[in-house]
Amino acid sequence: MTTRPLSIFAPGSTRELGARVAQHIGVALAPLEERDFEDGEHKVRPLASVRDHDAYVIQSLYGEPAASANDKLVRLLFLIGALRDTGAERVTAVAPYLCYARKDARTQPRDPISSRYVAQLIEAVGANRVMALEVHNPAAYANAFRIQAEHLSTATVFAQALSARLGRDAPVAVVSPDPGGFKRAERLRAALSLQMSGEVSFALVEKRRAHGRMTPGELVGDVAGRTALIVDDIIASGGTLAAAAQQCRVHGSSQVIALVTHGLFMPPAETILTDSAIDRIVVTDSVPPFRLSPQMVRARLDVVSIAPLLGDAIRRLHAGQSLSDLLEIR
Repeated sequence: MTTRPLSIFAPGSTRELGARVAQHIGVALAPLEERDFEDGEHKVRPLASVRDHDAYVIQSLYGEPAASANDKLVRLLFLIGALRDTGAERVTAVAPYLCYARKDARTQPRDPISSRYVAQLIEAVGANRVMALEVHNPAAYANAFRIQAEHLSTATVFAQALSARLGRDAPVAVVSPDPGGFKRAERLRAALSLQMSGEVSFALVEKRRAHGRMTPGELVGDVAGRTALIVDDIIASGGTLAAAAQQCRVHGSSQVIALVTHGLFMPPAETILTDSAIDRIVVTDSVPPFRLSPQMVRARLDVVSIAPLLGDAIRRLHAGQSLSDLLEIR
């Protein structure tokens, strides 16, 4: 077990989530000075010594009116650099929502591979390790970094929340809204199987290419008479989830609940989701639902906190322990 002191930083709008993480671990957030200048530049400075510390910087890299994803990324980079320059022994970047993670391959000639460039920036300022939550493609995420890259799944978080909400005897089916989410949905199905007394079935919505565009196809699997749990990493416009929910209704689902880690809710998500076949949407607090109206949040949304998961992960890494036991579904 390491004897290095532990420091946890959370700048900007991630401070509230960071405070919950620190509270779960049993420490206080480390103090920061954050200053914006008139020309749009800014600085962030640790206000306590970090020499020989094991430092963790929690910064969820979503865009919002006060700061774009690019702005938050630069602030994260500058804080990591400042921590290394002032003597931190080890610095871990904790990005619950990691910007540009979806752009992990070339889909057209001369396309940028933005996820790899973000990885190179984080490495260049001296981060020793990075940790992210439910990225779009975990294999591409791991391959983008030359430093240690930890990936946290929300399967157990959602499984615990759903078993408490529905009861152990409820007939349920886990649904992937597209073939690319198969492994993510299977992780949730395995986690739910340990929480529920009955069989947890599995279904998949196919995708078809027509006129150069991918569109939802048929649903394959058994959802009849069951609560359909559609699991995905991100809600952007909500179109994919709404189409999958409609397929579940057509095939006889008794109710439909969407489970999504990162709720971006870009327009016209509120309109699409209000008129969809989805009864309830469960998201984490990796991204606050600030783009939705308060009425929509009250009527359709449940938010579960990732703070305990992040806190347990940080505690284990600080102690030199593996994350395998934390993430293992058993």
